[in-house]
Amino acid sequence: MSGYIIKPWEELTITDDYMFKLVMRHKRFCKHLIEKILNIRIKDIHYLEEEKSFKFKYDSKGIRLDVYVEGDDTIYDIEMQVRNYGDQELAYRSRYYQSMIDMDSLARGALYKELRPSIIIFLCPFALFDKERHIYTFRNICQEDKTLELHDGATKIFLSSQGKANDVAPDVKAFLDYMNGLPAADDFIKEIDACINETKTNHEERVSYMTYEMKMREAHDDGRAEGRAEGRAEGRAEGRAEGRAEGLLVAIRNLMAAQHLTAPEAMDILALPEDTKKTLLPQI
Repeated sequence: MSGYIIKPWEELTITDDYMFKLVMRHKRFCKHLIEKILNIRIKDIHYLEEEKSFKFKYDSKGIRLDVYVEGDDTIYDIEMQVRNYGDQELAYRSRYYQSMIDMDSLARGALYKELRPSIIIFLCPFALFDKERHIYTFRNICQEDKTLELHDGATKIFLSSQGKANDVAPDVKAFLDYMNGLPAADDFIKEIDACINETKTNHEERVSYMTYEMKMREAHDDGRAEGRAEGRAEGRAEGRAEGRAEGLLVAIRNLMAAQHLTAPEAMDILALPEDTKKTLLPQI
């Protein structure tokens, strides 16, 4: 029997990547959340793709953009970042996502000067940057003159549900509290909560999640099985070690391909020790 387990359908919440994506595919929720976070008005949004994936080379890392929408002349990417990789890793991830968004635009024929403004929003149910803010907005600023901004159109926003400052709109604060597991506190959150409850009764969505679960389980188990087979075939300690390593690499690559995960995310799912991660990461 497989030892790989993911969260049961009935237990999914807004902070689970799968459920977050289902909720944010409702335009009214996505548009309202963006407007409140940025304190702007958006005429309309449309989804470039409901689940946008980038993979430009066979051996490159793939990422999945949870909600990838276009409003007015700006591209917005909203990410639910459940795993706390640390501030530095999160910063690198935002940089990588930004590069993939720009590369996608250029691949479709845009010139450098035609790159549209983009805003990446990370929603994090953990504390950030050793501060107590709910929101952190980053743009490129000249170090010699802090009044000079590069104006390259790139903005990265991190929201922490563990903040304490009074620095976000009431609707955003209610959403962050909801991420923490608190009851729905206003009409906007009550609508989202009702949407989640209704979604859980949808048979087709449940079946889709079961299919996703099965693919994740198969990717995990196939890699582990291949590693064991390689080890047995070698018949020596070195062979078993090499076989296990190769099997784990297969499992990691399968998970990355099946769910468009980064290598660290796939390694976390496989519950690999830190020393194993460091050994395998350069080979992926």
